Amino acid sequence: MTDPTGHYGVILVTATSQQEAEKIAQTLICSKLAACATLFPVQSIYTWQGDMHQDQEWQLFIKSDLDRFDELEATIRQLHSYEVPEIIALPIVAGSQPYLHWISQQVGQ
Repeated sequence: MTDPTGHYGVILVTATSQQEAEKIAQTLICSKLAACATLFPVQSIYTWQGDMHQDQEWQLFIKSDLDRFDELEATIRQLHSYEVPEIIALPIVAGSQPYLHWISQQVGQ
């Protein structure tokens, strides 16, 4: 039996501003590296270079085919202002077949 979810996943990326998040999302969608990106404001607390930071950021939830992760990651790195951006892929372990089919159609190579 084949895996009904394929290699689909959600890629998490935080950005410094809404403008940066939108630029990343639009570029990924236009280049067919992602089917959809959901953006929302978040507050992040983290340590960077030995100092604790608390910043307003924008979180992207990017839906894509994880077979395209390397290309997607390279594109994000080119557009991102952070030296070490969050780029984390989580597999979709179950999902609506019509939605997964739609992802497949959007990120077709």
